[in-house]
Amino acid sequence: MNEALFAVLAADEQLPEDIGKSGPLGLLLIGLLLIAVIILVRSMTRHLKKLPRSFEPGDDLPEVPDSPAELIDTEPGGEVLEALRRRPLAIEPPRRDDGRPGGTPA
Repeated sequence: MNEALFAVLAADEQLPEDIGKSGPLGLLLIGLLLIAVIILVRSMTRHLKKLPRSFEPGDDLPEVPDSPAELIDTEPGGEVLEALRRRPLAIEPPRRDDGRPGGTPA
């Protein structure tokens, strides 16, 4: 029985004192996690500042005509505007010094 008691006491004496306590590696890990949280919070606030104050439709609704005749009737100059919108954009060559379109200046 004395031998078992001495074996238990000897095992207790061999354990270091800092077992179960946090060390410098734990402090480093907590510091890295804190830095990551700070970076994430800053990023989130930047993204939240870009959002609109309200997602309600407000004034963005299209105008609805009061009668079916307004759907058919066009505004003055509307036909010209539609023709210009459908036409492909022209690319002009560089202008000469005299103002006429052309190739290389003379």
